[in-house]
Amino acid sequence: MANSIQLKEKLASGEFDSRLKEVYLSDDAVCAQKTRQAEIIDAYVELFGDNDNLALFSAPGRTEVGGNHTDHNHGKVLAASVNLDTVAAAAKRDDMIACEKSLGHGIIEIDISDLEPHENEFGKSSGLIRGMCAGFKKYGYNIGGFNAASASCVLAGSGLSSSAAYEVLIGTILNHLYNDGQVSPVDVAKIAQYAENVYFGKPCGLMDQMASSVGSFITIDFKNPAEPVINKVEFDFAACGHSLCIVDTGGSHADLTDDYAAVRGEMKSAAGVFGKDVLREVPEEDFMAHIKQVREECGDRAVLRAVHFYNENKRAMAEVEALTNGDFDKFKEIVIESGRSSYMYNQNVFTTKAPQEQGLSVALLLCEEMLKGKGAWRVHGGGFAGTIQAFVPNDMLEEFRSTIEAVYGNGSCHVLSIRPFGGIKLY
Repeated sequence: MANSIQLKEKLASGEFDSRLKEVYLSDDAVCAQKTRQAEIIDAYVELFGDNDNLALFSAPGRTEVGGNHTDHNHGKVLAASVNLDTVAAAAKRDDMIACEKSLGHGIIEIDISDLEPHENEFGKSSGLIRGMCAGFKKYGYNIGGFNAASASCVLAGSGLSSSAAYEVLIGTILNHLYNDGQVSPVDVAKIAQYAENVYFGKPCGLMDQMASSVGSFITIDFKNPAEPVINKVEFDFAACGHSLCIVDTGGSHADLTDDYAAVRGEMKSAAGVFGKDVLREVPEEDFMAHIKQVREECGDRAVLRAVHFYNENKRAMAEVEALTNGDFDKFKEIVIESGRSSYMYNQNVFTTKAPQEQGLSVALLLCEEMLKGKGAWRVHGGGFAGTIQAFVPNDMLEEFRSTIEAVYGNGSCHVLSIRPFGGIKLY
């Protein structure tokens, strides 16, 4: 910790360059971050004045890599943090006021001596801050007031979970300002889910928060959602010769609530045929032996989505095995299999409400034309609209980006990296 002048001098002198290279991975990114973080420090000073105990914190966005639509039926997922993050300059206050200003948004000031949910804060950042503070207290950790100025480059609406990055950022600030950094990334993620569920009014799962908080590649087994099993996957993505691209097809998620709910509902209805709440509780061999009954009681699409669930669970673990063995070619094969299953069986690439609108389908077609035998591609996140994911060989990257952007517009292809850190204090 230092004051703003000291932090900016250290940034400019290169003292923090090695730390920034660890987190942001490239020399170009280091240069960009030095400028960005100096601007955030200046914003803090303009808002709150200088502070001798100022520190910078970061929390990344995340991408789902494997396990498409498995978590809600207590399945397995593979996720990873990405190099787009939310950064804050923050310092303690001597009262119980939390004051936060995200660049481009209004200032938030709340009294965290009141930790009850406020219905008028549902859907607002103020609810997330209050919820994070309440969660820290609920878990037996310390809280206190703080001032923070933040900026995010996690793309909103891209499936990279800007909300989880914000929650984890607030948790990381509380962790280091008031708990000496002793709160585990897993607990920060659980608290973030609690905040989003109870104080933000969104019944989300735990994958987004866990990937942002823990960082790098992680696998999560939701067999017991109250105590998910999380394991970090050791793999050096920077050395694999590929870039991760997220393609924004421009589709709107408006009016898709019923589509998302149907995926979850049909899987659970299939489990109900066997007297269970979720498919994870139904042995696959039992399900396959009773497909006729499931068809009759739940319909054909429920059968297909259930089979997707069983196979996608196995694929998520096969992807982990391939990465652990350093077999990136095998990993890409499984990613493609996952995408085909999402398209054919889970059927979450376009909505049947508007079959003439298939932006994701066209993007997947373009990927297959360019990347077949070289890269990998799949739907990203919930599906039906929004984004796809592609692993593109670096020597094809510019060709890939130009082809995609010729169809979907400038800036529609976002080139990312897998970040090796979750929510952290930078310095």
